[in-house]
Formats: sequence, C-alpha cells, structure tokens
Amino acid sequence: MDLHPIRTPPTADEIAAVEGVLREHAAPGRPEASRHLLLPALHALQARVGWISPGGLGEACRRLRVPPAEGYGVASFYAWFSLKERPRRVVHVCDDLACRARGAEGLCSTLEASIGPPGEARGSTTWLRSPCLGLCDQAPAALLQQAGSVPHEALWSADERSVAEVLAGGAPPPRPPAVIDAPGAPARGLLRRVGRVDPTRLAAYRAAGGYDALRRALELGPEAVIAEVNASRLQGRGGAAFPTGRKWAAVRSQPAQPRWLVCNADESEPGTFKDRVLMEGDPFALIEAMTIAAYAAGCARGVIYLRAEYPLALARLEGALRQTRDAGLLGHNILDAGLSFDIELRRGAGAYICGEETALLESIEGFRGEPRSKPPFPVETGLFGQPTLINNVETLMNVPEIVLHGGAAFAAQGTPGSTGTRLFCLCGQVQRPGLIEAPFGVRLGELITRAGGVEGGRGVGAVLLGGAAGTFVGPEQLDLPLTFEDTRRVGATLGSGVVLVLDDTVDLMPYLQRIAAFFRDESCGQCTPCRVGTVRQEELLARLVRNRPLDGVAQERALLRELGQCMRDASICGLGQTASSAIESALALQRQGGAP
Repeated sequence: MDLHPIRTPPTADEIAAVEGVLREHAAPGRPEASRHLLLPALHALQARVGWISPGGLGEACRRLRVPPAEGYGVASFYAWFSLKERPRRVVHVCDDLACRARGAEGLCSTLEASIGPPGEARGSTTWLRSPCLGLCDQAPAALLQQAGSVPHEALWSADERSVAEVLAGGAPPPRPPAVIDAPGAPARGLLRRVGRVDPTRLAAYRAAGGYDALRRALELGPEAVIAEVNASRLQGRGGAAFPTGRKWAAVRSQPAQPRWLVCNADESEPGTFKDRVLMEGDPFALIEAMTIAAYAAGCARGVIYLRAEYPLALARLEGALRQTRDAGLLGHNILDAGLSFDIELRRGAGAYICGEETALLESIEGFRGEPRSKPPFPVETGLFGQPTLINNVETLMNVPEIVLHGGAAFAAQGTPGSTGTRLFCLCGQVQRPGLIEAPFGVRLGELITRAGGVEGGRGVGAVLLGGAAGTFVGPEQLDLPLTFEDTRRVGATLGSGVVLVLDDTVDLMPYLQRIAAFFRDESCGQCTPCRVGTVRQEELLARLVRNRPLDGVAQERALLRELGQCMRDASICGLGQTASSAIESALALQRQGGAP
C-alpha cells in the first residue's frame, strides 16, 4: 500500500494526455487500466506539457492503478523524462564519441558562451548536452523536443547557427539522405531499397518485390522456414551473435500461448546508426520480416521497441503499420492463409540498458529497465511471462532474402563462421561517414578506404570496434578480417557494427573519460559490481588525466584491470561485463606506443 498518494491535481492538458493513451490502446477484452501503458502515458504527458509534473504522474498512476511511489521510480529511471519543470522547447546537443570526433565539444563550448549554460531557461527554450542520438553519420547531432497540443520532434546535423535558430523558434534544417557506401556503388542486400524506393508507400515497396518473401514462407511452412534460417547460419546482429534459427525453434517448441515477437530497435550503442537507416529507409521490410518470423515461431502478437531519439523512424513505422493493416497484411487472416499477427509500436525512454533483452521486456511491461536473472530465458518466460522471440532490426531484415533465395545462398557469402553481409557504421574522423554493407571478412582498412580514408590525409591512430562496449584496435590491425572469429582472436568484438576512426593526432583520454561517464550514467544500479565499479572507473581515469595517481600509474592501471575483471565476473548483464573493455584496450594501445 502506498501511504503517500500524490495530492497535486492534474491540469486539463495532463488529463487529456493520459486519456488519449487509454483511448488509443483500448481493445476488446483488454482492461482499460494496465501497467504496461505507463511508459506511453509518461511520453504523452511530456509531449503535451514538456515535463512530468506531480499532478500528471498522479493522474497516470491513478488511471493505470500503479502505486505512485512505483510510478515515480519508473519515471525517474529514464533519461528522456524530466521530473523538473523545464521549457516546452528543448534542444539536445550530442557530445558523445562520434560527435566529439566531429567537433561537438567545440560546438557545446560555443553555445555555452553565446547562449548560456545547458539547462538554463531562456524564456520558453533551453538546450542540454546529450549522450549519443544515433545520427553519428551526420555528426555533430541535435534533437528538438517541442511540447504542446501538437508536439514536434526532429533530429538533424547541427552547427551553432542552426541550434540558435531552432532555440529562437525556427525549424531545424532538412536532413540530407543517409550516406550509403561509396558514390555509385551497386545496390545490394539490406540496403538495396534504401534511398531508391519510397519508404512511405506500401505500393512502392510491393512493386520492388515486397511481400514476395512472405508468400514464399507461407508456401514453405513454419518448419521449413526455420530450416532455411538454420541453413543460413544467420547470427544475431545486435552484438551477442546468437544463432537465429536456434532461437526461433526454441520459441516454436514452447507449449504456452500466446507467444510474443519483440523487435529490439532500441539502438543506443554510441556510434551505431544502422537500424535507424533501415527503419527510416525501408520500414515495410521490417514489418514483412517480423510477420515471417512470427509465422515460423508461432507468435500471435508483436512489439517494436523503438529508441525515443528516432522521430523520423517512428513516423515512418507508424505510417507503414497503418498501411499494412489497411491492406490486410497485418491483423486477422493475413493473405487468406489463416495467419493472424499484429504489431504494436512502443518507444523507449533514453535508457541504454534497455538494449539488454530482459531489461527491454521489463520496460514494455511498465517497470524500470532492470535486467532479469537468467534462466529462465525469454524463449521460455519472456514478455508477460509468455514465450518470447527477440531479434534486432538488422537480424530480422536478413530473413526475407533467406526465405526467397535459400539459406545455402546466404551462407555462401562471408566466411563459414560468419555468414552473409554485415552493416558497418563508419563514423568519426573519416572523409565520408556513413553505412557500408559488406560480406563478413572485409578488411578493416578496406572499410576505411571505402569511407574516403582519414580526414586531412592523416594516419589512423585508433579504431573503436563495436561502440562504447567494444574494443580499440591500433593501425597495426588494419588488415584484420572483420568476422566474429577473427575479432575474437585478437580480443576485439564486432558488437553492433561500429567502426569509429580516430586519427593519429588524437588524445584518447577525453574519449575514455566520456566512455566511463557514459557507463556510470547508464548503469541501472541493480547490481553492486556495475553500480560501484563504473563510478570507481571514472574516478580512476580522472586521476590519470589530472596526473594525480594514487601510489603511481602502474598501481592505477592494475586497479583498473582489477575493477574490469570484477565487473566482467560479477555483473548481472552485459553492460557491467563490457564497461571497461574499450578503456582497458585503449590503455594497452598507449603502452604499446610508449605512452605512460
């Protein structure tokens, strides 16, 4: 029992915001009030009035029958939500790794001098520093949040002038198309429709071969579809590289009903933007891929969990879902084949930890995004306690081609241990940041060359593979084949496909401090090794940067390794287990180069 109810009354706008969520999600047989609507209600409140007031939170908790203390715990967990009053127009300016490499720190310093400190209200506007916004190919990035009866959000490539104009009430400049591979490169694989087929029209998608794969899947049958996915040896593209077909078969074998399919589109790894490009540029393909996966695994209901910072992807997916339902390609008796499946779109709320599959499930259910202990695994007990198949965007979007052309054809690309193609997010100090699709086994140096090489003709100083949770490698690894097995051999990882390039003049320490601050902020705090270890790691790096080590640099480095080992061995999830990987690898590179 909650002994301290919220007594502040909600405003009319706040009542309308919560009511709108309940009306939108009303369905036959579904109770009006359900905790799983808590995040949508919090999003609606902030979009309407700019923040989550005590009265608004109280109204959401009352209508959803959530104890106010628990509602506050959820709202305060997610960085996207503000529990302090702030202006209705907010610009978030990214200062994370890829943006830092493209001048974000200078941009933020200029904004502080010309506009004022971040968070300081200037009438109805303010600006804030932000972690990665997922526009790493057009860094530095900024994101507008405009609250009101007709809220508006936009993500764009920022400079001082555009930020100042947006804060003054102007519109963000239009965003140019995503850069995909080298100019004139042939269309291929996952990117063949991006930038070439209208992503807002189902008719255009179908004219380009859309839904041929679903028809083929219905001809094959569920078991044969899973057999083709197994034959392809497709591994998950979100970072864990788990065999996809094995996961699908495990869900299908579960006797419990209903089974759920969840698309993990909470792409929050700094330096990663591949899923954003796919969802913005080819949203119908994701819906078709999910429908095939649901058919094969026997899932009746699906959820796309989309990161909050992707407003264009949100709009494109909402439009695609409407059109596919209207065309009878979602819902009851799809293509008159007796298949019933529908998809609900849910937004994350700025929590990196929700990229972990069980934390994501907790978030959908209306809780703080804290990872669950495993076993049981989601394939047995997942969303709402039911068997759940979870795949990320890139993984799913490989499925239509596997179904159409066969698993063997897919496996013929790449290497025996890493089949198919991979999307690589080239960012940082390269001439042409963008998304490159290449067969597994492509050399690291070749990717950098395809991105135009290092800016200014300088040499490669270090490359971060896999994002903040990844590994730094030096220029001696430019001949490294980018496969799961080859990166493991050198103690690196492909992770989410990040290839962040820094030139040979860059001081790595500010980047390491940013990584340490990122993990400190993003730790969910559930387990002590991660909650305490990430803080101590950041403190240790600060001492090294200030040249004030405790008992000498060698002892500090030994302590850092000990902290990292503790987090790897004892943390509940991958966040703590990888929080020191990039930092330790960078310091090892410095030692090899003769730095102290």
